[in-house]
Amino acid sequence: MLHLIYILVFTLLAVLAVSNLIRNLVVLGVESHRGYSAAGRSPSQSRFRRTAVPHPELLDDAGNVSNEPLLVMRSVDVEDARQQLDALFNASPGGDEERD
Repeated sequence: MLHLIYILVFTLLAVLAVSNLIRNLVVLGVESHRGYSAAGRSPSQSRFRRTAVPHPELLDDAGNVSNEPLLVMRSVDVEDARQQLDALFNASPGGDEERD
């Protein structure tokens, strides 16, 4: 009898955990489509102001939206990368000392 109660309680907890997970995923999906301006406001206030505020990392020093690419990657040869790392190491404080 005790085993049956244990199985029923475990099943109930598992169902509650999975339903909570699904509900949180749905809420996260809905909130990810909203702009930053609606966060922290009540629904009556966000109804009047629907303009999206850009993320602070997308703004330049003057506060204007930057249209430049944020990350530029180029192919680097292994030897070039080693030389650049060695130059950085030697330029750092204590980099001139001999290594053991």
